[in-house]
Amino acid sequence: MHHAPTMKRPLDHVAAALLWRYACHALMLGLALINEARPAPTLPDAVLAVTPYVEWIGAYNYHLWLALYVPVALTLWWRDRAAFVHFLYVGGVLSLVRGVCINLTGLGPVDGPDVNAGLDWARGVAAWWNLVNPLPTFQAAGAHVHLTKDLFFSGHTATTFLLFLYARRAGFGRVALAAHLTVVATVFLSRLHYTIDVVAAWAITWVLFRLCIERWPPAGHFRSRPPRA
Repeated sequence: MHHAPTMKRPLDHVAAALLWRYACHALMLGLALINEARPAPTLPDAVLAVTPYVEWIGAYNYHLWLALYVPVALTLWWRDRAAFVHFLYVGGVLSLVRGVCINLTGLGPVDGPDVNAGLDWARGVAAWWNLVNPLPTFQAAGAHVHLTKDLFFSGHTATTFLLFLYARRAGFGRVALAAHLTVVATVFLSRLHYTIDVVAAWAITWVLFRLCIERWPPAGHFRSRPPRA
């Protein structure tokens, strides 16, 4: 197996890419919390109307996402560091786009009351801190504690689909696709998103990925075309 050559530019280091990705995630959460204060109605959804709700998946959907996302991401890092770094930078951009889209749409909660309507600044800052701090997120039910309207588009879907697109080009797409489809199933079974949130996540992620691959290709030996097999 060939490994990517050592990259000397500062932005090519994994630590810098991870910092960028986390900073974008934190900013996206801030944008999502701004949206939480706006009242919004729950909308009908044809797919959710015939999809059962599974309580334990609803309680642990964030942990399930981590369990399926992290191993595939680490495999990408191991197989092709250049691709992994590129994935982190593009993932950060995708997160920022999501934060903007959340505020542009203003969809109401998928299930349950709009408990955060009129959220004040002090509560919003406290919620943001709890969300960007990993420990409380792992201990509780994740974003459900604070966010009910971070909907358009689905972050669970977008992040795992983006990872699949990179994994496919790195030669292990089937594993990543299985993880992605499992995550999408948990999104519906936990009533985490409307169907349109999932469909939009696929479309927006694909467009952003194609733009970044063509205009800003990664360093190293990352494949310019997906494998035929």
